[in-house]
Amino acid sequence: MEKMIAIRKPSDMHLHLRQGAMLKTTVRDAAAWFAQAVVMPNTLPPINTPERLAAYRDEIFSLAPGFKPVMSFKLYPGMSASAVKAMAKAGALLGKLYPAGATTNSEDGVTSWHQIKEALGAMSDLGLVLSIHCEKPDAFVLDREYKYHREFAAICKAYPDLRMVFEHISDRRSIEFVASLPDRVAGTITAHHLLLTLDDVIGANMNPHTFCKPVVKGPKDRDALQQAAFSGSSKFFFGSDSAPHLKTKKESGAAAGGIYSSPYAVPLMAELFEQQGQLKKLENFISVFGPKFYGLKPAKEKLVLIKKESTIPAVTDGIVPLCAGKTVSWSIKA
Repeated sequence: MEKMIAIRKPSDMHLHLRQGAMLKTTVRDAAAWFAQAVVMPNTLPPINTPERLAAYRDEIFSLAPGFKPVMSFKLYPGMSASAVKAMAKAGALLGKLYPAGATTNSEDGVTSWHQIKEALGAMSDLGLVLSIHCEKPDAFVLDREYKYHREFAAICKAYPDLRMVFEHISDRRSIEFVASLPDRVAGTITAHHLLLTLDDVIGANMNPHTFCKPVVKGPKDRDALQQAAFSGSSKFFFGSDSAPHLKTKKESGAAAGGIYSSPYAVPLMAELFEQQGQLKKLENFISVFGPKFYGLKPAKEKLVLIKKESTIPAVTDGIVPLCAGKTVSWSIKA
């Protein structure tokens, strides 16, 4: 008899959809697996005005009417309370803090949270969520996430009612840090940080398609992330940080950071959770905890996975996906 599981259709709480021709690919792939997704605002130009937010949301809706984009805006130095209120009125549920120079299209980011104190106060008053790319760009690359803890803690202390998300946790020290903070603080965990270590980037040969920000780290870090995902704690939930770049841009003298996981993250995680005897924990991690933290409803629609092998393609629409060429043991049931 064919083995299958039915879960509420997942929610991706951290997704990069990009722009232009690539947007058609990313929206198609996300809508196949996810009911809704928190859409990141580091486009060019950034999503930091009500008009840009509305235009981006409408474009996503036009490509996948049944898919719900949860909209965010990009915080910028000196952002006013009135600007934040305008973004909330336009439909944003969160603001994203990018440290200047930390990742793709973040050169205009924030160098200190003191630059956005007025905006953070307004976000707290309005009940918006603060999402943070937690890296200190001038620190040693393997310590950049850990070195951001002090900044994160300072914001947490200064705004005792502000809900905060420590995005794409990659370091075991960050798991302990988030766990120690109040329940209004949560953390997202990606499929690639659950599966990969630095050996997959620079072990045998340099693999630019596994290079991301923050970089994947050691086996002990990966194991700590897996235990957090399996723990049943609602403080940790799935956010893919799926961040596509064309193959030509990754295989260059200055490889762009980002891994395209959106079309294969769910079966890869089902395989991981099953291998570790934790398959019953999968639905809460990828479908329930994230929406509830954001005050959203988990999807009513079901996603059915069947135990059927499929092979992840080497390239899809000019992009090399996560675990390209790997045979994965779960597939989506049509």
